[in-house]
Amino acid sequence: MNTYSRLELGSLSELRIHVVPHPGASLLSLVADTFGQRRHAVPDPARRAVRLGAPAHAEATLRPLFAPEHPAIPDCLTPTGTMTHEAADHHLEQLRDLSTDTLLADLEADFGGAVPPQWRHVIERPKRWIQAYAQVMQRTWQTVEPVWTAAGSALRREAERVGGSVAFGRPELALSALSPRYRLDGTVLRLPDKHPEDFDLLGRRLVLVPVASGSDASLFAFDRADTAWVGYPLPGLDALWSGRLPRPPAPRRDPARLILGDARAAILRATSAATHMGNLSSALGYAPGTVSHHCARLEDVGLIHRRRQGQHVVVRRTQLGSELLDLLAH
Repeated sequence: MNTYSRLELGSLSELRIHVVPHPGASLLSLVADTFGQRRHAVPDPARRAVRLGAPAHAEATLRPLFAPEHPAIPDCLTPTGTMTHEAADHHLEQLRDLSTDTLLADLEADFGGAVPPQWRHVIERPKRWIQAYAQVMQRTWQTVEPVWTAAGSALRREAERVGGSVAFGRPELALSALSPRYRLDGTVLRLPDKHPEDFDLLGRRLVLVPVASGSDASLFAFDRADTAWVGYPLPGLDALWSGRLPRPPAPRRDPARLILGDARAAILRATSAATHMGNLSSALGYAPGTVSHHCARLEDVGLIHRRRQGQHVVVRRTQLGSELLDLLAH
């Protein structure tokens, strides 16, 4: 018998719906299907590719996350912790840098003093487990990245479909077409869940995340204060994983982005003159916390300098940062 969690949406005319092509949901779905016995109808070529690319310890490392009796995954372990447009490399770096204190605090919050048996070895050696987990997710992304890149046009079409429904005042058309497994009953969105709960959107932003894994993919998280997100299958998955979709032309290689990553290269280029952190966040389209994280790393290696100016923090590229960009431009 199927059971469903319920999300009360409130007035459909007031819904704030956004499509965010976040690859983290696809990573979670793929490892859940391949190693966690959570069937998302991932095509066989995809499942074989993920298993082939994964380290030997993948199944053992992921076992705590997918135990049927305790299905909770601590927020800090999901590459979907922030539903923003940063590239996958940024979220994977955050996983690699995850502090043991944060992981242990999340486990305490999720389970209290009764941590399930499958998590006990993690508590005993949290740093070692974090490194193993980050490696699994990094290897999975290496498998997924070419497919995710090839899905670019499909992701854009999906954003246009949802955006068009919302623009014409018919958000229910967008929501009712997400997945055959989801049901829209009036103002309630029902999602299959072996441990059903009732939730209320309460005016928060509803983020829809196309998932490039399997046709039965079902992922959601409703516990953030500002956002609720729902992952659903991206149309055309079989063609995507069989390689029948046309591959986009290879992008022009940007040495600064290859070495520093998208966000840090953008920050370095944007700080030739002194710039307020808030303005930098707005101009680049990254969350303030993301900009702060990357600025700290750039400052650690002497590429930018930060100073407080009244109530603002001002960032400026150093001479070393300018010289690095000049070197990489040739």
